[in-house]
Amino acid sequence: MGGSRNTQRKEETIGWERYESLYRAVYLHIVQRVVMLQPRKLLSWLRTSLHNGLICKDKVGRKIVGLKLFYFCSVFPIHTVLCCFSFQKLFNNRSFNTSVKYLISGPGVDESPEIGLFSIEDDENGHVYVHRTIDREKTPSFQIRFDIVHRETGQPLDRPLYFKIKVKDVNDNAPEFPEEEFSISIRENHSEDDPVFQVTALDKDESGTANSHVSYSLSTQIPLLDGFPFDIDPTTGTIHLSGCLNYKTASTFKLLVKAYDQGTPQLSSTATVNVAIEDANNHPPVFTRDNYQLQISEGREHSAALWLQVEDEDSPYTPAWRAKYTIIKGNEKEQFTIETDPDTNEGILSVIKPLSYKDDSEKRLIISVANEEPFFSCENGIVMTSSLEPMNTTVNIKVTELQNVPQFHPPILVVQKEDEMKPGRMFRKYLATYPDGGPNKIRYELSRDPAGWLSVDENSGVLTVVKEFDQESPYVNNSLYTIIVHGIGHDTPPQTGTGTILLYLSDIKEHMPTLVDPSLDVCDKKEMRPLIIKAKSPLVHSHSWPFTFELAEDSEDVKSTWKLGRNFVESVELLMLRSLPQGTYVVPFIIRDRRGLSTRQNQHIRLCFCPDGHACEDLPQRAVRFGGGAIAIILTAFLLLLVSSILLCQFNVPQSKSKAVFLPQEGEQTFINYNEESSKPLCHSGLYTIQKTVQVRHHDHIIQTVEKILNQKLYDQSALEPYWASYAPCIYALEGELEKSNSFHSLSMGSDDLPTDFLNTLGPKFSALDEICQKRFSSFS
Repeated sequence: MGGSRNTQRKEETIGWERYESLYRAVYLHIVQRVVMLQPRKLLSWLRTSLHNGLICKDKVGRKIVGLKLFYFCSVFPIHTVLCCFSFQKLFNNRSFNTSVKYLISGPGVDESPEIGLFSIEDDENGHVYVHRTIDREKTPSFQIRFDIVHRETGQPLDRPLYFKIKVKDVNDNAPEFPEEEFSISIRENHSEDDPVFQVTALDKDESGTANSHVSYSLSTQIPLLDGFPFDIDPTTGTIHLSGCLNYKTASTFKLLVKAYDQGTPQLSSTATVNVAIEDANNHPPVFTRDNYQLQISEGREHSAALWLQVEDEDSPYTPAWRAKYTIIKGNEKEQFTIETDPDTNEGILSVIKPLSYKDDSEKRLIISVANEEPFFSCENGIVMTSSLEPMNTTVNIKVTELQNVPQFHPPILVVQKEDEMKPGRMFRKYLATYPDGGPNKIRYELSRDPAGWLSVDENSGVLTVVKEFDQESPYVNNSLYTIIVHGIGHDTPPQTGTGTILLYLSDIKEHMPTLVDPSLDVCDKKEMRPLIIKAKSPLVHSHSWPFTFELAEDSEDVKSTWKLGRNFVESVELLMLRSLPQGTYVVPFIIRDRRGLSTRQNQHIRLCFCPDGHACEDLPQRAVRFGGGAIAIILTAFLLLLVSSILLCQFNVPQSKSKAVFLPQEGEQTFINYNEESSKPLCHSGLYTIQKTVQVRHHDHIIQTVEKILNQKLYDQSALEPYWASYAPCIYALEGELEKSNSFHSLSMGSDDLPTDFLNTLGPKFSALDEICQKRFSSFS
């Protein structure tokens, strides 16, 4: 028996050693080298090698194949099988003649992530199961611990065994873009050497494999033109141009970019790239006329003497469309200037220095025009930037003597559209006359009316409506439509005067220039610098400068205090002619723009003390206290009013022994004794007893005179209030501190006319005085 048992144990030991070496080889081959095999290939290989069974269940729990293993765990692609594998028996040589229990623990068993994924259903035989599919992108591997313990005592019988299970990747993730739609903008003159845009898609599958290798392609381009103007690098996703763009042909493109991986099956996704094309300068400006004829009267400046029109096919209000005008010949004396109207793109030629008929009766100007942005062209699909010859036009100017040129009155006529301006209705009568009063044989014609809204009678100068005014017309800028009328004389050679009509299709007040800052704080310094007064147009793109400034000299005080200095197109210098005390001053301005619109505005200037030399000191509001002089003035005026009122009652009221009844006054009454007051009665002679209150309208002028004096005194005191808040009087050694009293703050000095029952409403404070006066008057009688 014993021999047979020893023989059996020896055979089992030999069998274990034989299988152990084989199992160890399988473990090293599969686990350490991490060779990924499909389930069927692995099972077939295990069947051939071990001739035993691995238990693996399908989705309905049926056993697929059995394999007897111990101390072995393989690596399986467990995406495809719900329960991928189990160990029928985890064998240990210490399990002979011992009741053992197999345990499993670690991530996927009783720890995160994926708790409950692995388990041992039969702890006696050690069958290990996988219960659900696994997402490799969340958990790419598991580190599992196996233990063998005594079933009864729970004591470990051998050291733990650790296995790392790596989840094999399958191509189940398509490349993803960070956004479904991208919006970009590029210039029309974008070079093909510069990248347009780069898209990037990420694949969550295992990196470094075909499943995560992303390539790019352009699926669609809308609109589809002859030849694809865009191309994409399949490796980097960089989009670039393959030719020239044309804003006129297509101003926007929609590109559908496809990103796909190299796995099996191949997965892909798409994103949209919206490309907006910004117009660039591939159309130069062209003058509408090759030459212009202009007559300028000598001896004065002419603002907007001539408007030069150009045509440009680029997008309006862009640098490719905006024109720059230059006088390249004929302006050696700098008598002319030209600027661009930002709304119409026209060139505005002005005379900034008076011309002389004797010195130069004729002048010839050559004016060129170019765009703000450099010109480019497309040659053989390549963008070429080149300097283009600017376009030129000629302006022939005839200088005329001032007395012989018809002049319109006013030179600039501002008109606001009326509600019913129907065709056939008279618009305005705009006449010109000779300055010397000569015969008005003047012929009228329209020089500028681009929309054709008006017609003019050449003899009478009457303007008539031909078409209804359309505010949406392209010739209307900021609700302003400009009309130029010429008055041509009959002398030889004929002299021409120019009149401008500014037709506003909206409220004119919306176009008036205004002060940028109506209130200014100025530091009081010994050397006062000129103040800069700035004006602006209320509309953003009107550019109605240059502005002219005038002082509205309504009083001699303005003339003697302020003076205008240099004009800086949009601002002017304001000079202070004399030293002023600190306070607030109002300077009236008249501001006029180049279109003739003018407005009157007040500039408030606060002259203040600046501790740091830059910013005014913000002093807290202090209670205004009356000084001794102010108190004396108020007392004197009040007593004067009281005496005059009593005298009026004395000579104009019938006798009566009854006296006025005074109603008790609400509130607490106080009477303060001052040093200049006396307890003696104010009246020593008898007065008539007041029987009743009567109207004394024929002496109202006396009361009004007294009231006027009081109001003047109060006004003089209130005029000094701005200085009381910032001026602290000095206290000298010989002076005592002035006793402060707030009793006069409760006095109400109204400015309205005194009522007819004034004497009956004096209140109980004056009842004693009234009784004394009545008694004295009775004894006298």
